[in-house]
Amino acid sequence: MFSIVIDFANVLFAALLVGAMFGVWLVFNPAGLDASFYVALHQQGVRKLNTAMPALGATTILLTIAAAVLGRGDSTRFILLIGAVVCFAAAGLTTRFLNQPINAIVMTWSSDSPPSNWTGLRDEWWRWHLIRLVAGLGGLSLLIAATLKHGWAG
Repeated sequence: MFSIVIDFANVLFAALLVGAMFGVWLVFNPAGLDASFYVALHQQGVRKLNTAMPALGATTILLTIAAAVLGRGDSTRFILLIGAVVCFAAAGLTTRFLNQPINAIVMTWSSDSPPSNWTGLRDEWWRWHLIRLVAGLGGLSLLIAATLKHGWAG
């Protein structure tokens, strides 16, 4: 029963995490945004997501590790869950060391007069976001496969 609760919470938190990443992909796509709107949008996103996303990411990683420990008797499930941990950790590390430093810079900008290099930093942030989204989707996919395998075996 405990394993089922961990699986449920794990899929729920991972879905919230990756769903938020997907939402950022939909809303923050810089194509066609002028400088003023982009800066205001990015700053609002950082204010709203900068606390929730790390908490969701850490919870997801811990739950996935717990599921792997509980599922270590099934080598296929264990490998899928370890793969999910690696993907979620890669997304988290990308966020922490590549996206967040750019976020900190963008938070100093004025939407009325962004710096001349705003498009370069915008494009760099976007590339890192796409990488973390792919990592998050990979982690969620592996987690779903491991959870379904657990359901099939039980």
